[in-house]
Amino acid sequence: MRVILSIKPRHVQKVINGTKRYEFRKVIFKDRSVSEVYIYSTSPVKKIIGKFRIGRILDDHPENLWKQLHEYSGLTKKDFDMYFSGKEKGYAIEITNFELFEEPIDPKKFSSNFVAPQSFQYIDDSALKCQLNPVKGP
Repeated sequence: MRVILSIKPRHVQKVINGTKRYEFRKVIFKDRSVSEVYIYSTSPVKKIIGKFRIGRILDDHPENLWKQLHEYSGLTKKDFDMYFSGKEKGYAIEITNFELFEEPIDPKKFSSNFVAPQSFQYIDDSALKCQLNPVKGP
């Protein structure tokens, strides 16, 4: 099973350069068989720029996640705290085997009525049959 995650371009850049090794989320996939994530870089990019395999998914109080993973977060403490404000639980998705696509993909190739997911969306494997040319990440 695969998903598309919407990530802001400034955070995508940190995934590309290897300083962000965990993606933090307030909600996580109900289907825990998800093993691969396609990264949708939000506006102004609006393209799928690459993919990664999920290592582990941690769930804990945000403060505990920060204590364990802050050096791999690609975030400031202030940004992290603002994102998780008022939340008792958070999730950290480990980014492994990142691959940057040689050519970012317009998601409208898969579906003409594509709408960027607010957080994530499951994708049908058959929708990914187009040719993808990954370039190895850092």
